[in-house]
Amino acid sequence: MLGLPAHVRACLFDLDGVLTQTAKVHAAAWKETFDDYLREQAAREGAAFVPFDAVQDYDEYVDGRPREDGVRTFLAARGVRLPEGAPDDPPEAETVNGLGTRKNNLVLRRIREEGVEPYEGSVRFVQAVREAGLRTAVVSSSANCRDVLVAAGIEELFDERIDGVVAHERRLRGKPAPDTYLEAARGLAVKEDAAAVFEDALAGVEAGRAGRFGFVVGVDRVGQAEQLRAHGADVVVRDLAALMESR
Repeated sequence: MLGLPAHVRACLFDLDGVLTQTAKVHAAAWKETFDDYLREQAAREGAAFVPFDAVQDYDEYVDGRPREDGVRTFLAARGVRLPEGAPDDPPEAETVNGLGTRKNNLVLRRIREEGVEPYEGSVRFVQAVREAGLRTAVVSSSANCRDVLVAAGIEELFDERIDGVVAHERRLRGKPAPDTYLEAARGLAVKEDAAAVFEDALAGVEAGRAGRFGFVVGVDRVGQAEQLRAHGADVVVRDLAALMESR
């Protein structure tokens, strides 16, 4: 009834865009952050301002990655390299950490002002997974993962949480490396081939495939089904509830 292979014993879920409707919040915060920086840079250099694309650039360069990796990856695509700075850099600092702080502040402000809504179909699916006796984990690059889970009222649905804070403490590489998903499987005491990964980000799907997980589900919220399949998804759905309806 879950639409999963019989050998799956645990489900590992990304947060933003899979469980909660926060991917659009992150995309908007990245756009505001990068556009402000790119506009200032263009003015200094007398060049044309080319804005950050909140769909294409977001999907390709920042979605699913740790915050600082997102800054580096996108700016590298624009031929820009900034000094790393320090984790406590203020948001006005022209460093990787400074831009990351600026983006995070914008996300937190939007969450405070707008709240967090989970996807109803995802909540029903996770509840069904737990009722079937499968273990569950949330795997996110966000350092705000727990706050988002609490705000959405779904924290109790997960046996394990591997987020940006845990990844930093345990020195785990971020997606598209499989480290955080592998750590979640270890925490649930299941082998990776007995676990399913649920991801909306191309980097996250790559992580699921690189970790040789038993099943990788791509969640297509923005019309990128073919890209998700190309990056390694075994199946692509618009909503997790569709998995229960497919069997």
